Amino acid sequence: MNTYALSKTAAIGIAIIVIVAIVGGAYFTMQPKPSPTTIETTPSTTYPTTSPTTTYTTSPTETPTTPTETPPIETSPQGIVLRVITRHGYDILDEAKEKFLKSEIAKKYNIVDIRWLPIDPSQWIDIIKSSAETPGREIDVAWGGGPTLFDMLAREGLLAPITSEEVKANLNDIPEEISGSPMIRKDANGNVIWVAAAISSFGFTINKQKLEEYGLPKPTKWIDLANPDFAITLPTPSVGVADATRSTSNTRMYEIILQIYGWKKGWEIITLMGANARIYDQSGLVRDAVIRGDVAVGITIDFYGYTAQLQNPKQCEYILPEDGSIVNGDPIALLTTSKRKEAAQAFIAWVLSPEGQVIWMHENINRMPINVKVFETLEGQKRPDLKEAYEKTLKASTIEFSDELALSYEEIMRWFFFATITQAHQELQEAWKDIALAYLTGKITKEQFDYLVEKLTNPENIKFKDPDTGKELTFTQEVAQQLNEKVLESADYRNALVQQWIEAAKERYRMVRQELLYMVGG
Repeated sequence: MNTYALSKTAAIGIAIIVIVAIVGGAYFTMQPKPSPTTIETTPSTTYPTTSPTTTYTTSPTETPTTPTETPPIETSPQGIVLRVITRHGYDILDEAKEKFLKSEIAKKYNIVDIRWLPIDPSQWIDIIKSSAETPGREIDVAWGGGPTLFDMLAREGLLAPITSEEVKANLNDIPEEISGSPMIRKDANGNVIWVAAAISSFGFTINKQKLEEYGLPKPTKWIDLANPDFAITLPTPSVGVADATRSTSNTRMYEIILQIYGWKKGWEIITLMGANARIYDQSGLVRDAVIRGDVAVGITIDFYGYTAQLQNPKQCEYILPEDGSIVNGDPIALLTTSKRKEAAQAFIAWVLSPEGQVIWMHENINRMPINVKVFETLEGQKRPDLKEAYEKTLKASTIEFSDELALSYEEIMRWFFFATITQAHQELQEAWKDIALAYLTGKITKEQFDYLVEKLTNPENIKFKDPDTGKELTFTQEVAQQLNEKVLESADYRNALVQQWIEAAKERYRMVRQELLYMVGG
C-alpha cells in the first residue's frame, strides 16, 4: 500500500474518532426523541431470569459527569433553558413546548427552550440528586407521574416551596382536594410543594364488538375481570393488563383493588385478572389492543379510554368501575436542585393556567384538567365531551384511598406481581383455564372451585426466606411492609426474593392443576 493510501486510511480513522467523541459529548445534552407514545421505560437494573418472557434491561438515561471546568447555568445565547424530568409522553411534551415557548410568560422570563428528561420513576431520585452535582445541568421541574412518586421526592427533600405570585394566582382556581384525594400538597410549614396539573380516574376500556364475539358480559366492576367467564377464550386472552413494574398507572389500579377488597381478596382478583389477560409491557399498548380488538377489555387510565372512544367511537367505551375508583391529581413541582427558580415557577404557573391547561383539550391527549376555567377558552368550548367526562369523573364512585398505605408496600407489590403473574404466566394461565372450564361445565362444585381458587391465588400460600436473615416468611401485608424498603434500596435483595417467588409460584400453580385433575378423575 502506498503512502497516499496509508495517509488516507489514517485520516478516515481520525475522522471517525472525532465524530464518536463529538457524539459522546453531545449525548448528555441531546435527548433522543422516541415515537409519540406514552413513555414507559424499563427498570434500572437487569433482572436475570430463566423465563422466556420479557427481559428487563437498563434503560439509557442521562449520566451526569463532573466537568473539568465549571460551566455556567445552561442557557442558549438568547436566554434560559429549563430542564424538566417527566413521565409524560411526547404527544403531551411536544404540544406543551410549542405553546409555552410562544406564551407571554415565557418571553417575560426569557425562556427559550425546554429540555425534557423522560425517565423511569425508579431512577428519578438518583438522577435528580446527580444533577445537583453537575453545575449548569441541574433539573428544574418535575412533571407527571402521580402523587405517590411526588410524595417520595418530598420525603427525600427534593421538592422546593412554590412561592411565585403567578402560581399562587392560579391556585385560587384549583381545589385543595377532589373526592378526598389531595390536589395541592403542603409541607409541615404550610408551604405548597406540589400541585396537580391534571386529574385522572382509573377503570377499563371495552371493545363492544369483541365482547359480543366472545359472548362475554359487559364488565362493570374490577372483580368482573377475574370472572371465570373471561377464561373461556383462553389460551387467547380476552383481557389486557400491563406489568406492574412497567406501568405506574396499572400499579395504581392494582393498589386500588387491594384497598377495596383487602389483601387476600385483592390479590385473588389481581391474580385471576392476570390469568385472564395478556400482559403488556406498556399501558399504552393495552389501550391500543382494545382499539384494534385484540382484547375485549383492558384496564386503562381515563384519558386512554377517552382516546379509544375518539379513535373507535362505535366500539370502544371507557367504564368507571362501580366497585370504586379514585381521582388522582397528577402533580407538577419545583425541585430543590433548580438554579432557575423564577423561570421554573413561570413554567409551573403556565401549566396551571387556563392557557396551559388547553394542552389537555387536544384530541390526541384527552386529559381531565385541574383548572375548570379551561372550558371557558375557545379550545375548551370545542370539547363538550371532555367537560361531560370531567363532570362524570367528579361524581364517580370513589373510595377513601390511602397514599400512605399504598406507598408502604408499593415496590415489593410491583415485584411480587412481576414474579408470580408475569414470569409465571404460562403456568398460572393453564391452571386457571382448567379450573374455570371444569367449574363452568359442572365437573367441579362451587365449593371445590372456591377451594382451588384460594390455593391458586392466596399470596400467603407462598413461602420464602428472607435473603438477609434466612427466616421463613409468607407474603402477608405486614411482611410486605417490613421488606418494602429493602426491596427499594437493594437490587440484589430484590432479585433474590423474585427468584424464590417465581419458583414457588410455578410450583404452586402446577400442584393446584394436579389437584384439579385428581378431583375430576383425570
